[in-house]
Amino acid sequence: MTQKFKLTLLSAALLGMGVQLPVQAAGFQLAESSATGLGRAFAGEAASAENPSVQARNPAMLSYLKGRQVSVGAVYVMPEVDTPGTLSINSPLLPQTIVVDGSVDDVANNAAVPNFYYSSQLNDRWTWGLALNSNYGLETELPASHASAIFGNKTSVTTVELNTNIAYKIDRHVTVGGGMRFVYGEGEIGATTPAWLDNVKAIPTVPAAIAAQLPAAGTELKHLEGDDFGIGWRAGASWQIDAKNRIGLAYSSSVKLDLDGKARGVMYTGGSATVRGYIPLELPAFAELASYHQLTDDFALQASINWTDWSAFDELTVYFPHEEKPLSGVDADLVKEEHFKDNWRYSVGGTYQASKALTLRAGVALDKTAVADENRTITIPDSDRLWFSLGAGYALSDAMTLDLGVTYIKAHGDSPIDETQSLLNLAQVTYQGESVGHVWLAGLQFTYKM
Repeated sequence: MTQKFKLTLLSAALLGMGVQLPVQAAGFQLAESSATGLGRAFAGEAASAENPSVQARNPAMLSYLKGRQVSVGAVYVMPEVDTPGTLSINSPLLPQTIVVDGSVDDVANNAAVPNFYYSSQLNDRWTWGLALNSNYGLETELPASHASAIFGNKTSVTTVELNTNIAYKIDRHVTVGGGMRFVYGEGEIGATTPAWLDNVKAIPTVPAAIAAQLPAAGTELKHLEGDDFGIGWRAGASWQIDAKNRIGLAYSSSVKLDLDGKARGVMYTGGSATVRGYIPLELPAFAELASYHQLTDDFALQASINWTDWSAFDELTVYFPHEEKPLSGVDADLVKEEHFKDNWRYSVGGTYQASKALTLRAGVALDKTAVADENRTITIPDSDRLWFSLGAGYALSDAMTLDLGVTYIKAHGDSPIDETQSLLNLAQVTYQGESVGHVWLAGLQFTYKM
């Protein structure tokens, strides 16, 4: 594995993590596969068949698409995530505990999550498809001397996923499908010394010899970057109970990455020199059970239950198996313990055919956190989320359709953070606060039927 390691894809981990995490999905997962599904909070996604984007959740639904179709779009993510809190510095070198403001405001950057889907009906039984999208990602950044920079001042993660899918119609009731997942991920993560360290060095009780060795504000403590490529698979099925009711079930395997690349910083190399290392990262498996019910000629009700195997994400450890070693001479460094738990997402939505050309959508969802209160960190301030979605589709012609979706996501309930970290084995730094925030999502999708 060549340079692969932007710990971003790992510190929290697609189109993953850092000082603060947008709250669009649990952990560092992205749910934004299409503007079509966004309009109903992705309710019933694994049982729906509106355009080729359905294969992002359930490849079996390709069997419901006629002819050849292309769908292209993007979802723009606008997070507003804050972590108000305080930092406490304890050290035998200090006469008393020092408390400073550690609040972080709006650190999660806006981002566009693009997608592309293609489907082709080969005959009455077989349909194949191609999907290009992202399932994990994030970008956050703090000033290098911010009070909370010791916990992480910069993180960016990008994953791009290519799927090749095939669906087979067994009979008029049952279809099955499957495909391969080819995932490329790259990322970056860094931690720096905060400005309050300069004030600590000036305290008379800190020996001059030690104060002289403490890095200046903004100095890199740890910096990691790299990339990797992994392979997984996806399978699904659908049961057309009758003309108006359908159930879909889909499962996507985990994808294992070894983010192999370069590490530097005072705590690894003493400065800007680099050493090679890698971090194992497992992008968790996920599954969906969905239903579709045509209640009237114009109105359909859709629902989903989603599960993600977040318990696979337990800790982040960097390994140094090469001849080059960090200053400590160790073969491994535990970057952070995470102890995630499996999470569940529940959604319900509806689709209303207002006219031959106009389709209206709406949906709500409860996305449960993947982190227990005692394990929440400032790096990944995950919390329960409530989704409220509206959308519309307009047929520009028999062959062209334009879909829009807008979603507001609000953090739900208390999300306390209590995290402690050692500073060069000279002091214990504790952050106590909470995660609060919201996210706006806006999506646009264009579909062409050939």
